Amino acid sequence: MTQIGPEAMFAAYLAEGRFMLQYCRSNASFIFYPRVAAPGTGDLDIEWREASGEGSIYSVTTIRPKPPAMPYAVALIDLAEGPRMMSNVCGLAPEDIEIGMKVRAAIAERDGRHMVIFHPA
Repeated sequence: MTQIGPEAMFAAYLAEGRFMLQYCRSNASFIFYPRVAAPGTGDLDIEWREASGEGSIYSVTTIRPKPPAMPYAVALIDLAEGPRMMSNVCGLAPEDIEIGMKVRAAIAERDGRHMVIFHPA
């Protein structure tokens, strides 16, 4: 049986429409970005658990590409489970996104890849 790595497993879950996070049982904490061992401890007792999808904006910046492309927001999101991840915030003009704003995860497909994006909660 071929075993796939954590990054490929995360992508496979997203393709199924599921936002999953790794959870280390020995130190009772969630992990993001997917890894083989828990950061800081090297513990291997990691399992996948469904993420709540809830979070809040920790930091945000506006990317202003060359026209005709439109500006978009990239943010660091503090997930309710503890980890922080970088993603796009959709559904608002970039200037309307505020630090501390509550957001909710969704899975989007772009250029053949599935990814986690966020919308205002």
